[in-house]
Amino acid sequence: MKVYYHLGDFKAIRPVVTIGTFDGVHLGHMKIIHRLKDFSAEMQGESVIFTFHPHPRQVLTPEEHNLRLINTLEEKIDLLKASGIDHLIIYPFTREFSALPYTEFVEKILVGQMKTSCLVVGYDHKFGQNRQGNFEYLHQCASKFNFRIEKLDALLVDEMNVSSTRIRQALEQGDIALANKYLGYPYELHGTVVEGKQMGRTIGFPTANIESSDINKLIPGYGVFAVRIRISGTLYRGMLNIGTRPTFNQNADLRSIEVNIFDFDEDIYHQNISIIFYEKIRNEQKFPNKDALVEQLNMDKISAMKLLS
Repeated sequence: MKVYYHLGDFKAIRPVVTIGTFDGVHLGHMKIIHRLKDFSAEMQGESVIFTFHPHPRQVLTPEEHNLRLINTLEEKIDLLKASGIDHLIIYPFTREFSALPYTEFVEKILVGQMKTSCLVVGYDHKFGQNRQGNFEYLHQCASKFNFRIEKLDALLVDEMNVSSTRIRQALEQGDIALANKYLGYPYELHGTVVEGKQMGRTIGFPTANIESSDINKLIPGYGVFAVRIRISGTLYRGMLNIGTRPTFNQNADLRSIEVNIFDFDEDIYHQNISIIFYEKIRNEQKFPNKDALVEQLNMDKISAMKLLS
């Protein structure tokens, strides 16, 4: 897969194009990508994804400070590369670009610069100034500029549309099982191991404190989770707590991410690690004393081992 940050560098044979933010590269996106590849083969062309960075909402509504993304840009690139497409264009999203009328976007970019042969769009696709470029308008453009257009239906899972918004909501609620079902792969968080208060070590459950590698990356809602941990290419099993350490922490305004890695006793301070989420074990809770916490942690470990076996 060739990646382009400047449209002037782009060159493809009979480009078959789809446009979108592709946050999550979830099952709904994969349905579009599979059809994109099918149409490319049918037309003897090459598949192209036209995406944006930063996310449009971060530019147009910066007051929404709580918007967090399912994928970092690096994760999105890796997932799209694994999907087998030929070309990825990462276009800089600005307020100026958002004000571009859809007709100019089609004429100057899709047709003029990219020489699009076929455009594949999802069921709710809209683009251009005030999102005026819907399928009906695109169909008129396709006739005018002589390119093919294909519209796909939504992907339904349990009679629900799969969307990035639904996945974000599931993650924010700590519903890892539902998020993973819609994603089609386990949710992953990358970060650095930082110094902590080492409270876990005093009760027989040493933890690595994680600082996320990207401030815009969505951290799942509070709770205890069954996870795998990738360290220098090796996978380990463990359980992870996201919350405020309510039993020990009197100052509950800072979220903590702590992972207890099973059968592991190495110094990994300042190392980059990956956390792969599988399922939520329970909500975070405050215990009356240390003994009650330890008893619950032992039960949590049994639950995590069963879920990860």
